[in-house]
Amino acid sequence: MQIRTGFGIDVHRLANEYELFVGGIKIESTFGAVGHSDADVLLHAICDALLGAANLRDIGFHFSDKDPKYKGIDSKILLTEVMKLLKGKGYHVVNIDSTVVLEQPKLNPHIPAMCEVIASILEVDLDAISIKATTHELVDSFGEGRAIKAYASCLIQK
Repeated sequence: MQIRTGFGIDVHRLANEYELFVGGIKIESTFGAVGHSDADVLLHAICDALLGAANLRDIGFHFSDKDPKYKGIDSKILLTEVMKLLKGKGYHVVNIDSTVVLEQPKLNPHIPAMCEVIASILEVDLDAISIKATTHELVDSFGEGRAIKAYASCLIQK
């Protein structure tokens, strides 16, 4: 039995006229995250954590923001592809622990739905997915509402 840990982080700028996707869920907001894909900061951090744990490089290596086929892509598709890569190396996910940093809108009401989406893609029980939401207490670009950030750690097993 082989057990490995991984860590991922992602940041996106926030701007008007964009949609806000977090954890595979569209969040009602007057602004959204700017990115080549749907800019789902949480799914991107989880992808990087899983890829790192399996020593498969990072999300940018597999899904380049220079490749037009990923323009506007749903990040749930990217996470599904990451799972295929993990399975190809004989790994399965044990658990995910994550934190999203965003001043507004409040994410806590959406966390159960996010957990369901992620657990389904990763083929784990709901209890294996932990998502926490916090603010940056009005400090720096995150606290001023100009950016969103997510951290994720994972445990995988062969």
